[in-house]
Amino acid sequence: MRETRVGFAMCGSYCTYRQTLTALERLTELYRNVVPILSENSAGTDSRFGTARSFRIEIENLCGRPVLSTIPEVEPIGPQGLLDVLVIAPCTGNTLAKLAHGVTDTSVTMAAKAHLRNGRPVVLAPATNDGLGAAAQNIGQLLVRKNIYFVPFRQDDPQGKPNSVMAELSLIPETIEAALRGEQVQPVLLGAVETCRNLR
Repeated sequence: MRETRVGFAMCGSYCTYRQTLTALERLTELYRNVVPILSENSAGTDSRFGTARSFRIEIENLCGRPVLSTIPEVEPIGPQGLLDVLVIAPCTGNTLAKLAHGVTDTSVTMAAKAHLRNGRPVVLAPATNDGLGAAAQNIGQLLVRKNIYFVPFRQDDPQGKPNSVMAELSLIPETIEAALRGEQVQPVLLGAVETCRNLR
């Protein structure tokens, strides 16, 4: 297993959690140290896709360590240099906007800010119904931001939800390794796949 220290931060796109947890499980098979982080909404909100407590238990069992879910818990990531790479998956439109505009008011955005102060890569896996709408400008700003890398994404339902985009979560490990080399996986924009509509 690789010794790379990977932070894995989840935001509140609850409908993608099953696919996201599959991706997280794969990371725990590849990397010895995976640090789970939940946004406050993720840590405390029950939805029709499952309870916050059940997801937290599953995540902690996968990673073998407690979830970090508050600003004070994640702030040491920066000064103590705790991570080599931070993945945010799913990265919602709300979090994309905050990252693009320097807003740090959640555990996930604080984790990103703390990590970026060390000049280390942040990998974003967008999942938003607004990706080609209001969130498009934020994606554009982040695409050119130093030390920010994107998991390749696509329209997940071009006919039903033409503005919606979803990262191809199976490409997270490849994107991590490229980001650690200072490279963006290409292509960033993937072609539509009919089966992707089932992800949302």
